Amino acid sequence: MQRFMITDTSDVVRKVGKRILSELDFLVSEAGDAREAFTRCQAELPDYLIVDAGMEGALDLIASIRAMPNGKDVKIYYCVVEADLRKLMAGKRAGATDFLLKPFDRKILTAVFGNRAVAA
Repeated sequence: MQRFMITDTSDVVRKVGKRILSELDFLVSEAGDAREAFTRCQAELPDYLIVDAGMEGALDLIASIRAMPNGKDVKIYYCVVEADLRKLMAGKRAGATDFLLKPFDRKILTAVFGNRAVAA
């Protein structure tokens, strides 16, 4: 089972995302801020990571994970509220694999991750 971490300051976003992704057969963990996410990643890197662009330290978190051994293997999705080119480029420079628009729902998460849970 592939590991997935949702890092977002919103409890609701984390809970909804966890429920949907768990139903897609991911083992999902949550982190409420960048520091908690980094600590959890030091213990065990997820296969996938959603990072809220509005969270303090989001870009540093992405760069720090990329600098870890095997950190290049994590698929990091930078979650933005709007398609702001500056934010998207900052996320890409920090090491984001791709982007998600927020708020996401079952349809979006299933379309992006539905075929990946059992791929490993």
